[in-house]
Amino acid sequence: MDWQIILYIAAGIAAIAFLILCIALAVVLFSVKKNLDHVAKTLDGVEGQIQGITRESTDLLHKTNRLAEDVQGKSAKLNSVVDAVQGIGNSVSSLNSSVDRVTNSITHNISQNEDKISQVVQWSNVAMEVADKWQMRQKRNSAYATKYSTTSETDPDNLPVAVNETATKNDNLDEDRVNAGLNDRK
Repeated sequence: MDWQIILYIAAGIAAIAFLILCIALAVVLFSVKKNLDHVAKTLDGVEGQIQGITRESTDLLHKTNRLAEDVQGKSAKLNSVVDAVQGIGNSVSSLNSSVDRVTNSITHNISQNEDKISQVVQWSNVAMEVADKWQMRQKRNSAYATKYSTTSETDPDNLPVAVNETATKNDNLDEDRVNAGLNDRK
């Protein structure tokens, strides 16, 4: 009997140990379950946030693609503007070179025709002086005709001094003709 009691006691101790082990295991499993439930809730929240981030990332990616397309379109348009500006620059360069050629040609022609130009200037000065003298004589004659038409026209003493004189003080018409090479036309 001894062995039987010991066996029963051993079986009771084993049963109590198994019960304690089951209770401890149940407590640990409940604790793990709580932690897993908490982790599951956290993961659900993270999953929602990840979905939101994914949606926002997708929207951002679409916007970036549209922006890239817009930039490419505007870049293509800007390329045409740059090409046009380059064309204008080339045209301005061509115009500058043309103006330089024309200026050099005019300068060369002027330097070759200096004598002719100075002669033309002298002739134009003589012509202007002749025209001025002619106008002055016309004015004197008209002044004489209006001033002395009612008085005796035969009285040379009543004429203005400029009409009585053969030439005015600055009348260099004969000298100008000689200087211009017209002295054979007297």
